[in-house]
Amino acid sequence: MTLETSDDAVLGGRLRLRQPLRGHRVGHDAMLLAAFTPAQAGQHVADFGAGIGGAGLALARRADGVRVTLVEIDPELASLAAHNAAANDLAERVRAVCADVGDVAALSGAGLTPASLDGVLMNPPFNDARRQKVSPDPRRRLAHVADPGLLGRWVDGAARLLKRDGTLTVIWRAGGLADVLEALERDFGAIAVLPVFPRPGATAIRVLVRAVKGAARERREYAGLVLNDETGRPSVAAEAVLRGGEALVLAEP
Repeated sequence: MTLETSDDAVLGGRLRLRQPLRGHRVGHDAMLLAAFTPAQAGQHVADFGAGIGGAGLALARRADGVRVTLVEIDPELASLAAHNAAANDLAERVRAVCADVGDVAALSGAGLTPASLDGVLMNPPFNDARRQKVSPDPRRRLAHVADPGLLGRWVDGAARLLKRDGTLTVIWRAGGLADVLEALERDFGAIAVLPVFPRPGATAIRVLVRAVKGAARERREYAGLVLNDETGRPSVAAEAVLRGGEALVLAEP
């Protein structure tokens, strides 16, 4: 099947992304995930469930010298991810792999072997088909709807591939923070939690969680990011991240 696509600018024009017109499209979640992911020159990071590569490419654009492997199960989306890496002159540092994040053999064949990564970022599907309306579009459904054990499998896969002291970064629905913490319990510590609010005084809609493999079991919650001010305009902090490409900075509540 040939996908109908659009060519869109994100990060204030710092990235151009070709993506399907129908189904899941890159939005705030991918940019926030990239902004919350720590990375330094010379490190190797994998983006699980990368889609067309939005989060991983945004990270590579911000962090010079970081290598990124985009892992995506859908072959057409993986092909678009590879195209986007090349179109943004990032192909020397960013590559796309078509594989299930739980397929150990496929990942090993692509060079993602145990304890080989400095970081993993992921935006797993988090809607529950038993409780929420499911999109009829198969790609949108795959990107948004998870079976009950998916989060745990993805976190276990990240733990297997990360070096000791490697960092896992996750974006999830805010109401499901307990599920993320449970998935992290066995292998991760030094957990940082940052909620995302649509406007001042509103309930959080997303939560960003960062954790370190093998670190001490502790958790700290930080002041959240507010996307829009009281008038509905994007906040200065959100603009710095979503358009300016800056990293999300942790601040005490």
